[in-house]
Amino acid sequence: MSGRVILLLGPTAVGKTAAAMNLYDTLGGAQRVALVSVDSALVYKGLDIGTAKPTVAELANYPHSLVDIRDPVDSYTVANFVLDADHLIKIALAKGQTVVLVGGTMLYAKRFIEGIAELPHANPELRNELQFEMEERGKEALWAELERLDPVAAQKIHPNNPQRLLRALEVMRMTGEPISELWRKRSGAGATDRLGAKVHTYGIMPSDRMRLHNRIRQRLERMLSLGFLDEVTALKARDDLHLGLPSMRSVGYRQAWQHLDGVTTHDEFVADAATATRRLAKRQMTWLRQWSGLTSIVKEAPKQIAAQVIEDLGKR
Repeated sequence: MSGRVILLLGPTAVGKTAAAMNLYDTLGGAQRVALVSVDSALVYKGLDIGTAKPTVAELANYPHSLVDIRDPVDSYTVANFVLDADHLIKIALAKGQTVVLVGGTMLYAKRFIEGIAELPHANPELRNELQFEMEERGKEALWAELERLDPVAAQKIHPNNPQRLLRALEVMRMTGEPISELWRKRSGAGATDRLGAKVHTYGIMPSDRMRLHNRIRQRLERMLSLGFLDEVTALKARDDLHLGLPSMRSVGYRQAWQHLDGVTTHDEFVADAATATRRLAKRQMTWLRQWSGLTSIVKEAPKQIAAQVIEDLGKR
């Protein structure tokens, strides 16, 4: 089964990491398998408890690439991810290893599969101007501007996603061309062409939504018992971090930050964090239901997922 690329996608708290670890063991471990994270929060150092990052011991036994590779003050774009993932996968394939990509950042996965558009490099001065405009006019006003100039992009970018909203307007003002048109002209080849290997994509879906909600609640309780608020307190103590950064907008961290600022009570924080996590899971499941290139949907426990993937690949 060497030379394969397997992509495991699923909503938060569904058990993706456990499934990847089981698949890693089943396929022969370190000599035969390379694990690559597909998660926009796990890239950040110091965001450990609230991201449900594999523990130090787990990472020692199941090393994941693209974990702890950025400081929280830095950005990490989808283009960064695709370039990094391609590099790691080519190295692994040259060694005859099977690559298992695992995570829940659907935009990363989609751009990895389809390729990325050749967009202009960021313009810090223009971005600062747009950031100031957003603070003065509000994100709804900027989104309305995007809807007028590029309705196709506006349909795909939520007003509550300032990073993507500002990027779309930045590209429009720099190039005079809608970002959706640049997406349409996407010149980046798909993953199969770039890597010379077919990507087998599996969606891990919960068999019961209420069971997933219970897992989300239990995981949040475990995070709190492990010191999640202490982790965010340490991040807040840094003078270079703020809620405008992508790292600090990660689900759970924003709610914890606001609670520590006195905006919410402890009970309100817990409720808000749980709600935000459930909404994230719902969006992730919507992505998967609309994903046209899925090899299969699996709904069982980690061991059954590994067995099903191996059985399925054996037929191909």
